[in-house]
Amino acid sequence: MKKCLFLSTANRVKYHTSDKANQKIKEETLDNINYYRGRSNIEISNRIKELNNEWDIERVLETNASMLIVLGSILAITTNKKYWPFFTGAIGGFLLQHATQGWCPPLPIIRNLGIRTSSEIDEEKFYLKYLRGDYEKWSDRTEH
Repeated sequence: MKKCLFLSTANRVKYHTSDKANQKIKEETLDNINYYRGRSNIEISNRIKELNNEWDIERVLETNASMLIVLGSILAITTNKKYWPFFTGAIGGFLLQHATQGWCPPLPIIRNLGIRTSSEIDEEKFYLKYLRGDYEKWSDRTEH
């Protein structure tokens, strides 16, 4: 992948993730897809519903950052007013860095836990819909 400061949204997290973590996530996704080969459409549809509710990396990072900012703000008000604002500022800086570059200090930990990007989740959904026959139905409608 070409090295540049601002990568596309779909690629920036994968680019900043270790090859080992990316491979583990890819293998788990392929295992999920292979598990549903030959399964009923109901089982596949239930898996797609699960995927629609799966938290992606953005949601996990935003939730964790906002919780830490709220905690830091409360501690700044109730305890040491001198140092806690720097903590909340650092968390905000990490979130800004992730938004612009696709990397921040907690990213390696979260990716090693198997948290996927929205495009990785969508990839699994695409193949499950293919297995379910959704695209054959669409193809039949366009041929008339």
